[in-house]
Amino acid sequence: MGSSQKRKKEKQKDFQKAKLKVGKAKPKPANFTDTSFRSKAIVLNQQSLSTTAPTSSSQFSHHLSLLSSKSDTQRKESLAHLTTSVASRPVDSALPQPVSVMLPKLVPLLLDASNSVRAQLLKFLKTLPAADIETHAAQLLPYIRAGMTHLAADIRSSAVEVLGWLVQAAGSEVVSCPGGWIKTLNCFLSLLGWHTEESAKWSSNRSSFGKAGSEGRPMVKALQALAEFLRAGIGSDQDEDEDLVMRDERAADYEVGVEFFPIDLSVRQNMIPDRSAPYAYLNLFGQPRDAEGEMYESREDRLRVFADMFRKAIERGVENARKEGGEVGRASAAVFKVLRESV
Repeated sequence: MGSSQKRKKEKQKDFQKAKLKVGKAKPKPANFTDTSFRSKAIVLNQQSLSTTAPTSSSQFSHHLSLLSSKSDTQRKESLAHLTTSVASRPVDSALPQPVSVMLPKLVPLLLDASNSVRAQLLKFLKTLPAADIETHAAQLLPYIRAGMTHLAADIRSSAVEVLGWLVQAAGSEVVSCPGGWIKTLNCFLSLLGWHTEESAKWSSNRSSFGKAGSEGRPMVKALQALAEFLRAGIGSDQDEDEDLVMRDERAADYEVGVEFFPIDLSVRQNMIPDRSAPYAYLNLFGQPRDAEGEMYESREDRLRVFADMFRKAIERGVENARKEGGEVGRASAAVFKVLRESV
């Protein structure tokens, strides 16, 4: 039998009608799928079903717990939910959770590898009341300083932006908290490459800011943040404003007939302090601090430390930055103005 005859018989089999016998089941097709199996039930212990929707407070706590998720998208969406919840709350109402409870979940995200997560974190921080941030500046600064000296250029740039926001929200607390003055200035010098004369003179020795470093944008942000930080620490406007407030209060007291006996020019220092932990600078129950970790609460102390350790290096770096011109030169002019007013 040839191969052609064999193929003809095989084709004829497709058109032959199968003979059915009594008591015998019909043959199943080749593409038959057996669906007679039964699935096993999955039982979840401690499963609760409720018809009532979760409250906004429970949703806020839930998204706050998701900030430690491994997914970048989940962390960003949770931060967006927290931002919307805080921004849309009624005026003069309390936060869904205290800042002391939220910060331990938030501060690790300052060093997050995702740019979108760090940007959303800054948006959320800006929605928090400044009065609640002032008492927690010392908790934010260590993570900000770690970001300013990070190997990734994007994280360094984001840390500078967060520091600029923190100085605007609680400038006096930032420069007077433990380590807030000397350690932060050292981070600025490391970021800008102004530690020594060689690092300030040659651009190849400066800290790299990434792809946008050649355009000078991260350099401009760092100089602007440095100007605001110096203005909060050694600027003369703060002391002048306090003197004006003191004079206005004394004048108002004399107008209503209040008599001071004896008249003391330092009466404000003898009043009940309006800040938490007013004697923290004594460090009665903490670990011994070095010069970098000390609290410099007065402008005179900060100015003395600045003149001894940082003025020459910053003046040299600002002078070289002014010679570059452009946006960098204009940003360095703000730092130069603060230095000139602090003399």
